Amino acid sequence: MMSAINGGLRAWDALRAHWPEYLIEAWALGIFMISAGIFSTLFEHPASPAYLGIHDAVARRVLVGIAMGLTAVGLIYSPWGKRSGAHMNPAVTLTFWRLGKVAGWDTIFYILAQFMGGVLGVMLTVALLRDAFTTPPVEYVVTSPGTLGVGGAFAAEFLISALLMGVILTLSNHPRWVKFTGFCAGALVAIYIAIEAPLSGMSMNPARSFASAFPAGVWTGMWIYFTAPVLGMQVAAAWHQFRSADPAAGCAKLVHTPRERCIHCGYVPPAAETEVAATTLEVTK
Repeated sequence: MMSAINGGLRAWDALRAHWPEYLIEAWALGIFMISAGIFSTLFEHPASPAYLGIHDAVARRVLVGIAMGLTAVGLIYSPWGKRSGAHMNPAVTLTFWRLGKVAGWDTIFYILAQFMGGVLGVMLTVALLRDAFTTPPVEYVVTSPGTLGVGGAFAAEFLISALLMGVILTLSNHPRWVKFTGFCAGALVAIYIAIEAPLSGMSMNPARSFASAFPAGVWTGMWIYFTAPVLGMQVAAAWHQFRSADPAAGCAKLVHTPRERCIHCGYVPPAAETEVAATTLEVTK
């Protein structure tokens, strides 16, 4: 269990030891929000050449979905994404915490970093794209209930979040499939944007929705994006525990690499172990 590894760390100890992973989480969601802003503006702003050249709204949404899916995959498989685990989402971090795979203070600092990174990403996009990004129809890429109203948006967010976490837990706990976890997560992001976005705006992420709502001042249905993704992923985790022969297997990283340390399962790369051992030997001489 995670608590046996670093669950006893105090807040300052966790921050001092794991701050690189926290900054990576902020960076990852910030980049994701910048990408969302750029591609949404490119394909949805009425003055954009892409908007003028592609008249089918569904086709434009599919292209945005592909771009965001590739963004997610790139972040997950990047060297930094492999270091932190590339959660980029408080609902994901809370799920791994519930499964005992992320320590308490790491959970808190991950979530704080995700919220701050998301807001900073949106603000940088505002500075870059200005009115094209802040005015309708792009409007800070805010998420809000769509064609089926509040109830439909809640149900849609719950279902897509549960499916995403179910896929992540299934793949990441299977030795043969674990390396495809990030690709499948990115593919689901692309599919959801193309198909589900008209129902809820396709969030699955409290920090992502807050990052847009905060500068925009648009809080319509915000409770949905703070509750449905968390509940959906928690249900998926409960189902995973119920049906899995070894629910404690796996790690909180979407991609685990032998080259990067893991603050979640305690893994240390062999080179780092050698360096630590040499330092200890020098000190004891």
